[in-house]
Amino acid sequence: MKNGFAIIGGLLLLVIGLQAVAATDEKIEVVTVASGLEHPWGMAFLPDGRVLITERPGRLRIIEGGRLIPKAVTGLPQIAAVGQGGLLDVAIHPNYLENGWIYLSFSAEGKGGLGTEVVRGRLRGMQLVDVETIFKVEKKSSGGRHFGSRLLFDRKGYLYITSGERGDRPRAQDLDDHAGSVIRLHDDGSVPADNPFVKRPNTKPEIYSYGHRNPQGMTLHPETGEVWTHEHGPQGGDEINIR
Repeated sequence: MKNGFAIIGGLLLLVIGLQAVAATDEKIEVVTVASGLEHPWGMAFLPDGRVLITERPGRLRIIEGGRLIPKAVTGLPQIAAVGQGGLLDVAIHPNYLENGWIYLSFSAEGKGGLGTEVVRGRLRGMQLVDVETIFKVEKKSSGGRHFGSRLLFDRKGYLYITSGERGDRPRAQDLDDHAGSVIRLHDDGSVPADNPFVKRPNTKPEIYSYGHRNPQGMTLHPETGEVWTHEHGPQGGDEINIR
């Protein structure tokens, strides 16, 4: 998890510190790790040094030994690569060495249109096996905007999923709608008993926080363990929220 925080933090420091770096004798060396990827969206680092990379058109790729394997991983679910949707984030279970679970978020077709879904599976060679769906945004809708979606495990093993409001702002204020919210689940997709709205009627019990526009960044603070999310504002007004 610290790798993810370091990447985001490094990007922030790069943006914020450009002027400061330019005023010193420091030099930044850029090294190409992989090329030829089409709209890479998410990364996860396996314990053996391999890197999983999602391509939004619907491919899961692997970097091994500093080389991008030409063949994509097979066995993925049906993915609807529409607008900002497609294959989005990838994360590995905190106990990956014991159970091998890999989690993917993506946009999928269903009744009413498109929506974010999450599956988990295990990697066998270049194939994803034991694939099972653990979450689906309800309701699905038309359009190709604002799917979220980041995946993150906290230090207690809870899985967080971000969901965009699909370009329809009022949906983010509706607790009977997953759109525009941060979801918190157990690793198998079941709902934690202490989720904040779990006992409220006419409410999606998976919701952990709501009122979000399009949260597309999420990481753990390396010292406090707090969940930090970033969401895009309309032409400005971006936010960082701490949970």
